[in-house]
Amino acid sequence: MSEPKPPPLKGIKVIELGTLIAGPFCSRILAEFGAEVIKIESPDGGDQLRQWRKMYEGTSLWWYAQARNKKSVTVNLRVPEGQEIVRKLAVDADIVIENFRPGALEKWNIGWEQLSKINSRLIMVRLSGYGQTGPYRDRPGFGVVGEAMGGMRYVTGYADRPPVRLGISIGDSIAALYGVIGAMMALHHRNINGGRGQFVDVALYEAVFSMMESLVPEFDVLGFVRERAGNALPGIVPSNTYPTRDGRFVIIGANNDSIFKRMMAALGRMDLADDPSLATNAGRVPRTAELDQVIAGWTQQHDLEHVLAVLEKAEVPSGKVYDAADIVKDVHYQARNMLEQHRLPDGKEFKLPGIVPKLSDTPGATEWVGPALGAHNTEVLSALGYDAAAQQELKKRGII
Repeated sequence: MSEPKPPPLKGIKVIELGTLIAGPFCSRILAEFGAEVIKIESPDGGDQLRQWRKMYEGTSLWWYAQARNKKSVTVNLRVPEGQEIVRKLAVDADIVIENFRPGALEKWNIGWEQLSKINSRLIMVRLSGYGQTGPYRDRPGFGVVGEAMGGMRYVTGYADRPPVRLGISIGDSIAALYGVIGAMMALHHRNINGGRGQFVDVALYEAVFSMMESLVPEFDVLGFVRERAGNALPGIVPSNTYPTRDGRFVIIGANNDSIFKRMMAALGRMDLADDPSLATNAGRVPRTAELDQVIAGWTQQHDLEHVLAVLEKAEVPSGKVYDAADIVKDVHYQARNMLEQHRLPDGKEFKLPGIVPKLSDTPGATEWVGPALGAHNTEVLSALGYDAAAQQELKKRGII
């Protein structure tokens, strides 16, 4: 048996100054792959995410996933003594992640200019609604606003109804992923190219905007404004959601030319399979409504499992629309360790999502679930030189 390899980010020290979603999700990914993430929380209740959505014994179940592998340290950032703790942590930190409104950290004397003078190798990931520059930089901006400004909301939903949102905080999550990418690029530049530390400026609206495919060139060249198209993928046919006889829904993506032909043959529609005008996507787009009607007419005659079996045999990309119950019982999720079993503080077993991506040699791991508020105060502050008496005094004064 070979010795287990250390995680890929072992030895990387991260200070998280974020709350709620974008910043904490960014640092969560680094923590999952071995970085030491010290999460700074307000002594007055900590990250608000601890109280969001469904709760168990007073703590959000979301918290246990979002803060896994992190060390919780309580610090009041609004007072000089608390700011000094952050500066001491930054001396040998590799990355600071923050998602306050631009200027907040500078007001507290722990902004980029202040911390980079302490540690020239420091990388700071700054996530905000509109970025660190520009006329909108001082506006408050959550992920929902970024989704709207970035163009995503306008094209999501049905043409005859108002724009809708996805059921998750997708704008924050996309921005967090760009934060990780930026941090890794800056880390490589520092460590391999001999560069200095730098800050990574991630605006939520720009993160969303980067996902919008051909939205801008279609408008700029053709004057075309993409509109809401329901469950269809505009200009790519057929690709839609179709109802089945048993009240379920099936997603079908048969927009590849050869796949379309196989699907029509499986439906017994050789007239459409062999129609030369439908041989390419360009010919199918003008007949989108007709093709969707044909497919829906077939799916509505059969139960979901039969529809999936026929399409799988024909090698047509398809799948049912999973809810949480479908996910936790799915054999493929289980086989790929995407449902991890852990314990809550009272010993109750529960599942957490598995870690993505999967590295063949140095995979990520959940070492512990989201910690109690201030659980690592003693460990972290002692390493900074604060003895027990000093820590007790800081606690008494509400600084930690």
